[in-house]
Amino acid sequence: MLLRCKLTKTTNDRCNTFIFFTSTIMSGTLQEKILLFKLQVEQDPEAFAALYDLYVKRIYRFVYFKVSSHEEAEDITSEVFLKAWHYLQEKKEVKSFSGLLYRVARNCIIDLYRSKAAKPETVVTDFSEKVPEIGDGGGWYADISGKMETQKIIEVLRKLKQEYREVITLRYIDELEINEIAEIVDRSTMAVRVTLHRAVKKLRELMAEK
Repeated sequence: MLLRCKLTKTTNDRCNTFIFFTSTIMSGTLQEKILLFKLQVEQDPEAFAALYDLYVKRIYRFVYFKVSSHEEAEDITSEVFLKAWHYLQEKKEVKSFSGLLYRVARNCIIDLYRSKAAKPETVVTDFSEKVPEIGDGGGWYADISGKMETQKIIEVLRKLKQEYREVITLRYIDELEINEIAEIVDRSTMAVRVTLHRAVKKLRELMAEK
């Protein structure tokens, strides 16, 4: 099961009300900053629960597209939020909570790949599993997702090399800006644009084969 803050029913109700209220009057970025302030400055545990609810599906989806099963994706997603919580408890500066989550997720995935490389095994991906929803990325990606089933899209994405799959997921599925992606992957915006261009070209080639 995914990590979830241990809150009472009353706390959950207040948390859900706060999320609904803030989401109706402000952008996601501003909402994140307010919640981060409440968590870091006011030490409000409800703020972390709200941030969890805000990003858990995105982080799970980001991880799932890179690993072989829902079980691994759930384990890593739990680990990501646990590490983020410990990071915040150490009073370290965090300018972007979402950026922190994605960076931690990338490192967790890299650790998983390394452990698998050290202990080779046959991984069978079961595409009959229920897959996470793919967001409306707009443009050519929306056109592709309208023509192919989600499972097929994921299958094609997994044929891309890791860096291509990563930038496509961040840009067209999670709908992040180029500068946000550059911060997450620790590369220049120009490098991200070039990688994204090449990734899209390769993805189109794979789609044409379907």
